[in-house]
Amino acid sequence: MERVFWKFKREWEIIYLDKVDSTQKFFIKNLDNFNLPSLVWSEYQTDGIGSRENKWIGKKGNLFFSFGDFISNYKNVPLHSFSIYFGFLFKKILNELGSKVIMKWPNDIYLDGKKIGGVLTQVKKDLVICGIGLNRFEVDGFGKLDIDVKNDKILSAFLKKLDSGVLFGDVIFEFKEEFDRYKGMFGIDGELSWDGSIVKNQKKVYSWR
Repeated sequence: MERVFWKFKREWEIIYLDKVDSTQKFFIKNLDNFNLPSLVWSEYQTDGIGSRENKWIGKKGNLFFSFGDFISNYKNVPLHSFSIYFGFLFKKILNELGSKVIMKWPNDIYLDGKKIGGVLTQVKKDLVICGIGLNRFEVDGFGKLDIDVKNDKILSAFLKKLDSGVLFGDVIFEFKEEFDRYKGMFGIDGELSWDGSIVKNQKKVYSWR
């Protein structure tokens, strides 16, 4: 295990693991030992957590990370829309680095019709804990990233973006353009609301779970 600190607007504690069952499980298990904000990452995960209680299959060289911070640092983000907020900022970083990835509501990263990444967020008391997995290499029919950028550079750019204080309203405004453009491709019926939910027949849906 390697522990360092990266300085942006704030100082982040960064823990690198050569191999881990799940960065999310590791983060939660060792939460009391971290100095928030903190991030745990690895390029080899053996038992990752996916959405809807699925597993996120790991392959050596891919990117897996989980981070935690105080909810009070994100006062403008609705609790049920943290995955949208973090996921879209992560997608934007990949775009800025040259990728053509898009985001499927509410928490998946896609490229050329194939899922290449996912976001899982948990709220625990006054903390928000987010895990993100990204395929650098194809795994069992899933897609892979279309740019050759080192994982630590992706993480550094993401944390810098996160620390810049992007407002949730700005994220939703930009995401809505992409949502409207691709919702037919994803078979999504409804309109994206300002709070991150999908509205259909005057009813709000916050996830497919």
